[in-house]
Amino acid sequence: MLLLVSAIKLVAEIALFSMLGRWLLGLMAGAGRERNLFYQVLGVLVRPFTAALRVVTPRAVIDRHLPLLAFVALAWVWLFALLEKVSLCRALVAQGLCP
Repeated sequence: MLLLVSAIKLVAEIALFSMLGRWLLGLMAGAGRERNLFYQVLGVLVRPFTAALRVVTPRAVIDRHLPLLAFVALAWVWLFALLEKVSLCRALVAQGLCP
């Protein structure tokens, strides 16, 4: 169980940092950001999460808002995974399985 929670937390961290990096690179690159190779690579990493969110959100949500919504949703996933990981580790220490 700890491995599953750690994996979920890791995937959320990678996606969050990719979204943050893409946003910062977009600010620095300006209008030519779509031609930037690293911006495109980060877009490939982010696309599965925004596409999954597009499936579960109503059409009233504008496509422009999906990356921000995905960032917030992933931040919640990361926070819950962190809290669960801490809980599992504390339980293992209480059982004497970890020093």
